[in-house]
Amino acid sequence: MSIEVKNLFKYYGEQAAVRDVSFSVKKGEIVAFLGPNGAGKSTTMKIMTGFIPASEGEVYICGKKVDIDGLETRQIIGYLPENNPLYTDMYVREYLEFVGRIYKIKNLKARVSEMITAVGLDVEQHKKIGMLSKGYRQRVGLAQAIIHDPEVLILDEPTTGLDPNQLVEIRELIRNIGKEKTVLLSTHIMQEVEAICDRVIIISKGQIVADDKASALQQEIEHQTVYVEFDTQVSKAQLAKIPGVQQVEALEAGWLLGTSATEDLRKEVAKYAQQQGWLVLAMRIEQKTLEEVFKELTK
Repeated sequence: MSIEVKNLFKYYGEQAAVRDVSFSVKKGEIVAFLGPNGAGKSTTMKIMTGFIPASEGEVYICGKKVDIDGLETRQIIGYLPENNPLYTDMYVREYLEFVGRIYKIKNLKARVSEMITAVGLDVEQHKKIGMLSKGYRQRVGLAQAIIHDPEVLILDEPTTGLDPNQLVEIRELIRNIGKEKTVLLSTHIMQEVEAICDRVIIISKGQIVADDKASALQQEIEHQTVYVEFDTQVSKAQLAKIPGVQQVEALEAGWLLGTSATEDLRKEVAKYAQQQGWLVLAMRIEQKTLEEVFKELTK
C-alpha cells in the first residue's frame, strides 16, 4: 500500500479532532477525502505529511513510518496545503527553483520549465507570486507539490479559485498523475470527485463514515426513488396504494415514488399499472447524487 493510516487519533486538549481513523490507498488510485468543515480532513492530512504529530495511531507512506522516517517520507510526498503558503515576493520560476534546490533535483531548470508548462504557468512565469490571481497561485502550489516527482500526492482543496477552463486542465493533470502515483485529495466540489476519483472516503466529526466507490455509495443509501409517467391521469392516492410506496411526489410530467425497501420498486409499479389498465410511458430509478449521499452521511 502507498498509504496506510491505522487507528489515528488527534486531541486538542479534551477535544478529539480525529477519532480512530483507519484507511489505506493503493498505488495508482485517486481517492477523494471528503467531509464538512471541521470534520478532521486537514488535520488528518497534516498528520500524514508529518506537519503535526498524531496523539495515537500510525501512518505509513510507501512502507515508511511518518513519525520515525520523517525526512524520507517527505521526499516521497507531494503536499498542497489548504491555505497554499507561498513566498509572494519571489518570482514564479525563482520560487520553483528554490523548492527544487531543497529537494536536490538534477537538471533543475529543465524540470522547472516542465512543471511550468504542465500546470499552465507559461504566461505568468516571469511575474512575482504576489501579483498572481488566486487561480494562478494555486497552480504554483500544485507545481511545487509535484516538482520532485513524489510517489504520493496529498492535495487539500487543489482547485480552489480556478475558473471552469482551469478546472478542466488541472483535473486532467491530476488524472494523468494518478495513473502512476497515489493521489489523495480533499475537495467540496462533488463533480470533481465524480470526474477523477476512483474511490471516496467520507469523514464526519472526526470519524470515517464511508469508504467505497462513488457509484456504490449512491446505491447503498437505503432509499429508492422511481420516476414514472403514465398515459392517463392518476391521483396521488391511487399511487400510494402500490405495495412498497412510501412517498409520492407530483412533477410536471410524471411522478416520483419513494421507498426504503431493498426490492426494485419498478416491478410493483408495472404490476399495479397493468392491473389498473394504465400504460407506462417512462420509468426509471432516480439515483441519488453524490452531494445527497454526502449530506445524508454527514448531517
